[in-house]
Amino acid sequence: MDWPSSAVLVVDDEEGMRNFLVKTLASRCGQVMSAGSAEDGETLVAQQRFDLIVLDISLPGKRGLDWLRELREQGNSCEVILITAFADLDTAIEALRIGASDFILKPFRLTQLLNAVRHSLERARLARENYVLRRTLSQRSAVASALLGESPVMRTLRQSLQRAAPVDSTVLLCGESGSGKELAAQALHQGSARAGGPFVPVNCALMSPELVEAELFGHAADPGTLSRFARDGLFYYAQGGTLFLDEVAELPLAAQGKLLRVLEERQIRPVGSEQRIAVDLRIIAATNRQLSEEVAAGRFRKDLYYRLQVVELSLPPLREHKQDIPAMARHFIAELAPRLGVDPIALGEHELAYLQQYDWPGNVRELRNLIERSLILGSLNVSALYPGFTGLPKSESGVPASEPLTTDLHTLERRHIMAVLGSVQGDKAQAARLLGISKRTLERRFAEWGPQA
Repeated sequence: MDWPSSAVLVVDDEEGMRNFLVKTLASRCGQVMSAGSAEDGETLVAQQRFDLIVLDISLPGKRGLDWLRELREQGNSCEVILITAFADLDTAIEALRIGASDFILKPFRLTQLLNAVRHSLERARLARENYVLRRTLSQRSAVASALLGESPVMRTLRQSLQRAAPVDSTVLLCGESGSGKELAAQALHQGSARAGGPFVPVNCALMSPELVEAELFGHAADPGTLSRFARDGLFYYAQGGTLFLDEVAELPLAAQGKLLRVLEERQIRPVGSEQRIAVDLRIIAATNRQLSEEVAAGRFRKDLYYRLQVVELSLPPLREHKQDIPAMARHFIAELAPRLGVDPIALGEHELAYLQQYDWPGNVRELRNLIERSLILGSLNVSALYPGFTGLPKSESGVPASEPLTTDLHTLERRHIMAVLGSVQGDKAQAARLLGISKRTLERRFAEWGPQA
């Protein structure tokens, strides 16, 4: 039984017992520290985060039970195993009531101790995983959907991801919104030695600039503010796995400096705390901007850019590999129809021709949204792409004609975007969500069209 990523603190005033516990756990855990009193333990806890504390109840000065109660009142949620040579039922009940993970009577067998440690650290791991799952459940998608297709650019992308996945280097993913950067990051994670650890996606654009550091690195308890309880950051929850920083260009400059230090030192310091927490994870970053231009404009740190750019991969926009649209569309139908509880829709040659004539400003995300909407309606929602469309053209025999649309594609795209914008009374943020693109991408389209838009 080994726990290489775990930090354990042993607090016992008996030197012999303390040395025995440290020796037993040191070969099994990543880091083991010790203290002879609760007061000394408090000093260590203020400097570092522990996953588990093995705590004697009968200590000189502050009792173990009293210190445990204080830890819980401060918001410290680490696992605590209490050990004692003298205890009654009331003491055991009180220990469990105030938050002890386990209660062991001296003398104890080695297997008894190790089982208690195993259960406690497993409980801590599950708590981290549950937090990550609750936070990202709505964002999860099948990795395959972003990597489907046999076009040259998609084959090259898959080969690049396969080469980069096994190494632990930082990866920078570049590409337009909706091109599948998060799904590519998941593919890198699943192909790595960290696949058994958590994958924690973070959208830097959605975090408040004032709270971004606390979200990433955690914060200490501050009784005088709303942060009355300590809170772990997303770096902690990604321990042993992968942290995906989407839209990394949106990080404030101060947070960029902190991120650079973490990449160099492999330690984080929660806001308002002197704790130094070692982190063991891989960082994958993504952006839909040209970071070199952001560096030149002074909005992004040059040293951080080079640190993130160890491996740089570009995801192609959907308009550059339209031959993959049939495979992607059919994949989305097979994936979404059972989930929605509806019948699949058929995509014939003419339906696919309409999909392949469109430029997809929202990329794969917009295609997926269209397929989902079409499944709900029961047929391909072509009018969503081409406003004013009244049905597939018919030949004299009543069979859909094979000639393509004659309207300029950029004009069709503009009509579609303007129709969606009109449906939400000009709210660009809501229109961007419906289109499956970022507001920044929508603004770029208007800039390209000029004042006449």
